[in-house]
Amino acid sequence: MLLTIDVGNTHTVLGLFDGDEIVEHWRISTDARRTADELAVLLQGLMGMHPLLGDELGDGIDGIAICATVPSVLHELREVTRRYYGDVPAVLVEPGVKTGVPILTDNPKEVGADRIINAVAAVELYGGPAIVVDFGTATTFDAVSARGEYVGGVIAPGIEISVEALGVRGAQLRKIEVARPRSVIGKNTVEAMQSGIIYGFAGQVDGVVNRMARELSQDADDVTVIATGGLAPMVLGESSVIDEHEPWLTLIGLRLVYERNVSRM
Repeated sequence: MLLTIDVGNTHTVLGLFDGDEIVEHWRISTDARRTADELAVLLQGLMGMHPLLGDELGDGIDGIAICATVPSVLHELREVTRRYYGDVPAVLVEPGVKTGVPILTDNPKEVGADRIINAVAAVELYGGPAIVVDFGTATTFDAVSARGEYVGGVIAPGIEISVEALGVRGAQLRKIEVARPRSVIGKNTVEAMQSGIIYGFAGQVDGVVNRMARELSQDADDVTVIATGGLAPMVLGESSVIDEHEPWLTLIGLRLVYERNVSRM
């Protein structure tokens, strides 16, 4: 089985693939202070519950693919693969790793690994042109050309960042549950904030995507818009531009990149 690990700024998502099928997944908080040994114990605890894996760390794991936006966590995971999975092929997505997607930006090395991995999966699953909207710590919009090239994107504050900022900077406001309110016009402060978040972000997505689509293709209707990320379900029903929802897009991209690189190792 292939273990895929997507380390984000707030959460880390792990997926277990049996061939092309994801058979198990976990979501944990990202903590830059965790050591390699602590991460190994955490992995053992999670995977030890799966019936297809053995009791010992590494039993049943044939390969590992990792991407991370937090350099310190990537460093510790590299140590995990060395110390605890020494006999298992591991692909850590960083400069030099073959993805199959040309990066047409001013400085390709500064593009987040997760954004490139999302583009890999988008091209494989839906073709181009495409736009990937990833609802994470930041809301990112990534553009893929008709030829499968990563051409750039947009970065905006994420939903949770916006909720936290409102609670901190608003004297009479507080942190709220991100949920769909009864109506757009809020009848109390909590519902008014929920409405601003849900419908405000849906409007942001529609506006940004429409502008990007016009730059990507002469016919904007040819552009496939894919939503992913943990908070995507909050906006899906309110956005008019999202065509596909693939919650495991990054994990699928990691599987594809692993397959493209493991034969070279």
